[in-house]
Amino acid sequence: MFKSILIGLGFTMIFLVSCRHQEFWQEGDILFQDGDCGDFCDAIKKVTQGYQGRDFSHNGLLMKEGGQWFVLEAIGKGVSKTPLVDFLNKHLDDAGNPKVMVGRLNSEYRDLIPKAIEEAKKLLGKPYDSVFDFENDAYYCSELIHFAFKAANDEQNLFTPKPMTYRDPDTGEMFPVWVEYFDRLGADIPEGALGLNPGGMSLEPVLEMLELPM
Repeated sequence: MFKSILIGLGFTMIFLVSCRHQEFWQEGDILFQDGDCGDFCDAIKKVTQGYQGRDFSHNGLLMKEGGQWFVLEAIGKGVSKTPLVDFLNKHLDDAGNPKVMVGRLNSEYRDLIPKAIEEAKKLLGKPYDSVFDFENDAYYCSELIHFAFKAANDEQNLFTPKPMTYRDPDTGEMFPVWVEYFDRLGADIPEGALGLNPGGMSLEPVLEMLELPM
């Protein structure tokens, strides 16, 4: 009973964060999330620290539709449109606050936002990119945002893909979690292939990083 009350209070607080600060949110905001997904998230965070040393393992693109806020994101079930309140409630800190920072495009790039959102919406329902391959018709979180803005920017990169690594920087060996993961998929580890991750994207100079208002 007590646990249910705490969960209810936490959800109410997140709802208030998303509603009371309507003036804060802007379409095209990129929401960077510090997710709790065990060894996978730990491996992602270890190879690329984000803005001011923050740990980010996921991100999504904010849009407004019918007066409501949604996050376009690539998750396990594919490219999805998630209510903002649900996105914020996914991962909370010990105080019950969303583990999210906001990346807002600098003013000179904001004209790209409407087209980028439309391009991302065209991909709703596309599968999740389990092998992190830019050439297939599937998308992981940062890849979705990258290609949406690239399409809006006359096929010029707004965010800069970089060679990705699946090696532990402390040992130089592949993270065991990635070895097991790609073995299950029957795929080679795409070491060195171009890609983007949330931590690296949060460092892009085209973004201003903002704390979430409480």
